[in-house]
Amino acid sequence: MAATKGGKKAVTAVRRRRERKNIERGAAHIQSTFNMVSVDGDTSTNDTMILLANGASGVEVKTEEDKAALAGLIEHICIDMARRIASDGEGATHLIVVESYGLPTEHDARLVAKAIAGSTLFKAAVFGRDANWGRIMAAAGYSGADVDPTKADCIIKSSAGEVQVMKDGFGTDFSEELAKAVLTEHDITVIVDFHSGDGKAVAYGCDLTYEYVKINGDYRT
Repeated sequence: MAATKGGKKAVTAVRRRRERKNIERGAAHIQSTFNMVSVDGDTSTNDTMILLANGASGVEVKTEEDKAALAGLIEHICIDMARRIASDGEGATHLIVVESYGLPTEHDARLVAKAIAGSTLFKAAVFGRDANWGRIMAAAGYSGADVDPTKADCIIKSSAGEVQVMKDGFGTDFSEELAKAVLTEHDITVIVDFHSGDGKAVAYGCDLTYEYVKINGDYRT
């Protein structure tokens, strides 16, 4: 009888470790996707992610390869949904994806990417088709991350092409005409590289428009 109880305890412990690991994996996906979205800097009181599996499909996830494949699918779905949430921001006309590279840590990279994606001034600049790299670097500077602006490169790109607006900490003599064309497209990607480490991250945002003010100014009516 004692052996049976001991066996049950061991199985329960293993199950709990697996559950804890799965929760940690899910939390990591949330941190790198939904928690990297910034529409206006405010936080909803009831944002929730729930992942359910009722076993109705009959598919069993047994091997480490199965688990890795499932984790990859969940991550893909989370990324797609995070992009959609940002793109569907109130009054938005652009999706802004910010990729930060070359930071000392992943934490620093997340701070930089989120600050740029959430910058009100940069959001307004994108709406106005203005490749204002100063606003990008200002956001990186106040993000709280360990950044060295003298090493920074910055590229803005879309399906219309790409323009390097900053090199080694200084603005470049880029084509304003090309920059406007790049910023006319719906999906905009901003790439910043500080060449100071391996930390990297991605954040998702949208532009700030007149329609946003109109929607939220009349919210209760």
